Amino acid sequence: MRTGLVAVVASLGLALTGCATTDDNLAQQANAGGDKGYVAGDGSVSEYAADKRGEPVAFDAKMFDGSTVTAESLRGKPAVVNFWYAGCAPCRAEAPDLVALHGEYKDEAQFLGVNLRDQQATAEAFERNFKVGYPSASDLDGAVLLALSDYVPPQAVPTTLVLDSQGRVAARVLGKADKSTLAALIKDTVAESA
Repeated sequence: MRTGLVAVVASLGLALTGCATTDDNLAQQANAGGDKGYVAGDGSVSEYAADKRGEPVAFDAKMFDGSTVTAESLRGKPAVVNFWYAGCAPCRAEAPDLVALHGEYKDEAQFLGVNLRDQQATAEAFERNFKVGYPSASDLDGAVLLALSDYVPPQAVPTTLVLDSQGRVAARVLGKADKSTLAALIKDTVAESA
């Protein structure tokens, strides 16, 4: 009986090993473990042609001031939605670029941060430090992340989505967003909604 159980467990282990992808950078980071608390994306960009985009995204998120933001309230002009938290090194690295792009496109696109881990005081300290001028929602319960799980892998932080004026995902950047690339994505999305 015990020998049979060992054989079943060994077979199961081999079967599950076959599911692992060693060529995937995100999978390698997740498998390696560590204590950094996130899997850094590789900066890869996905763009979705207007005729290939899915339905508008849907979510409700509580803001740190107690108000609520919905995906529907972001419709009407493009929106940049950035998933972040203060202890994430790539989030800190991209913050100045997001602040600059918000300043450049604030009349043409909305910006929303989605904080995945921080309490209000920590999030506000981050925003003061980087002079973030756009609001962030608290997503400690993971509701926004779950609602957007088709586009935002749970451990790939930061992730930035560019939504078109209808609220559909036009582009996604996994990991630290390169400023010029994100600017081009925003510019293209703004132009198509003009």
